[in-house]
Amino acid sequence: MTVPTLSHGQKTLAVLTLVIALVLEIVDLTIVNTALPAIQADYAASPQTSEWVAAGYALAFAMCLMLGGRLGDALGYRRMFVIGVAGFTLASVLCGVAGSGTQLVVARILQGVTGAMMAPQSLALMQILFDPLERVHKMALFGVIGGLAAIAGPILGGVLIHADLFGLGWRMIFLVNAPVGLIAMLMGLRFLPELRSPHGGGLDLAGTALFALATAALVWPLIAMEHSGAGPLELGSLLGAVVLYAVGWRHVKRRSGEGRSVLFAPDLFTVPTFRLGLSIAASFALATGGFLLIFAFALQRERGLSPLQTGLLHMPFSLGVMLGIGSIGRRLLPRYGRWVLVAGALMMAVSGGTLLLAIGLTPWPLMALLPLVALAGMGMGMASGSVGPVTVAHVDRAHAGAASGLLKTGQQLGTALGVALIGGGYFASPHLTGLSGVLGATLLLVPVLLVCAVLAVRLPSRLFGEGANRQT
Repeated sequence: MTVPTLSHGQKTLAVLTLVIALVLEIVDLTIVNTALPAIQADYAASPQTSEWVAAGYALAFAMCLMLGGRLGDALGYRRMFVIGVAGFTLASVLCGVAGSGTQLVVARILQGVTGAMMAPQSLALMQILFDPLERVHKMALFGVIGGLAAIAGPILGGVLIHADLFGLGWRMIFLVNAPVGLIAMLMGLRFLPELRSPHGGGLDLAGTALFALATAALVWPLIAMEHSGAGPLELGSLLGAVVLYAVGWRHVKRRSGEGRSVLFAPDLFTVPTFRLGLSIAASFALATGGFLLIFAFALQRERGLSPLQTGLLHMPFSLGVMLGIGSIGRRLLPRYGRWVLVAGALMMAVSGGTLLLAIGLTPWPLMALLPLVALAGMGMGMASGSVGPVTVAHVDRAHAGAASGLLKTGQQLGTALGVALIGGGYFASPHLTGLSGVLGATLLLVPVLLVCAVLAVRLPSRLFGEGANRQT
């Protein structure tokens, strides 16, 4: 792929454009949690409707990420970015004017679909515009801003609802996206280069449908099991997901062998850094998704903290994440490579496991827990901030969109699995094994993080620089 020569200023404006879209995506994911009680009261909606306001977005987002990445390769990354932002902005307005709970759920699903068109283009363009070492620094910036956006989401939601601007109440948390989305669209058209993969070709509609259905069959029961447990329907759906993924993989392999267009190139999985990096990303997302759920829940259930106190105790964790991504990982990854991932996973295993046990099984005062909270966040930041640039380090730029879609899909699936598996361990352990909930969750969390460390050790010793960069 021919990469355009851009000045430092042009690259900076391109990154700023992608950052605005990142903030739009992350804030909208977290801001809605603050508004759910007000939404339920306004519509007199059932708890299931309120749950699907959040879950509908997550499900649609996960289902369509691979398609979004592939469309970027085929139709152009800037074009799909602008289309995704435009659709996301329109869906946000539809959320803000929804006349019923059902309309709001439908609009949230549309947000998830269009968000999945937008999100992979950011990582794809970062991969194309920057060399592997440059990516480490730029993606560290993404991590820091993403962490700040995640913190700001619930706070902004509370402020907007309390302010009740124009008497719109909770609707402003969605309508505020309109001017931000418009700015992102205009900047995308002005500052992002027009690029597409030379292997773009057509679309594999059958493969797209197979993998979307497989993802839905996996994510839906995991969401449902958070509230209703695992019944025959949920377990059957999980089994069906495995079958659909297997059929989808055979389909892609066959079409690739025939030289036809595919959802993703199977050869991506022959690249050691991509194969291992994707496994680490999914496993680490599993661990962190479960940990964050149990951390918040145990503080309230075991220690009797209020939601506000629980939110405040997340601040040192978030600061640790930003330090791990923006300073430690960014500086050490080019020099020490895989060992940054190993250290991050082990740090989170030790500090995160100890933290959960201390919350539920010891009388330690909350102030004594703060160092563990910060260390767990730092370990998460070191690993999560490093896994993205490592995973795509040796991927051909011509497959940037598909690789980005696969990476984000793996992380989404890992998070859903973590909530179900580690969350299930917390809630089920007292009944099934007689162990305390935090002990049951910790016995699941720590081995997953150890698996991440073992996988990271298997990465090549040289990840970046001359001799390691096999991009074309």
